[in-house]
Amino acid sequence: MDAGEILAASRIVPVATIHQVDQGEALAECLCDAGMSSIEITLRSDAALATIERIAHKLPQMTIGVGSIRTAGQMKQAHQAGAQFAVSPGCSETLLSMADELAMPFVPGATTPSEMIALLDRGYRLQKFFPAQQAGGLNYLKAIAKPLPEVRFFPTGGIDATLAAEYLAFDKVACIGGSWFISDDKVAAGDFQSISNSVKQILAEL
Repeated sequence: MDAGEILAASRIVPVATIHQVDQGEALAECLCDAGMSSIEITLRSDAALATIERIAHKLPQMTIGVGSIRTAGQMKQAHQAGAQFAVSPGCSETLLSMADELAMPFVPGATTPSEMIALLDRGYRLQKFFPAQQAGGLNYLKAIAKPLPEVRFFPTGGIDATLAAEYLAFDKVACIGGSWFISDDKVAAGDFQSISNSVKQILAEL
């Protein structure tokens, strides 16, 4: 259930909380046109599952994931809606069992060596490091990665444009999650041209 293969083409995964389905579709279309191949819709709004379903139907070329997964029921609903991968800030046996049952590519969260080793025992080589900055940032991640050479990381939380480049320069980071370039204000205002310009600049600098 390692999600590394499905996210192999993504260095930056946009993490969005969507409150209106139409806005979510427009955002995904904008990101796709600008050159990004994936998006993570968090389960932090009532519109999340409907947005995932809409994007999965309208933009099959986009790899769509669900974030902030907390229960097995949420994972099952998101899978039924069309999510191709799931991300959680943490992990539980219930979530791991549901990912197994659904054959759902899953990125469980971990911040300590014990959590990371337990996930590695279950075959999870790609793990979410969250909240990245608050948990110790890149210096902590570099230190903790040394005795865990098999694990690659998906840091999310507190990452901005400057930090993105620093995280991505670390060879143990497979991809990062971020929302600094898709602010709620821009999405709500429909300022997709500004978002597109930001994305193109970000990708040009990778």
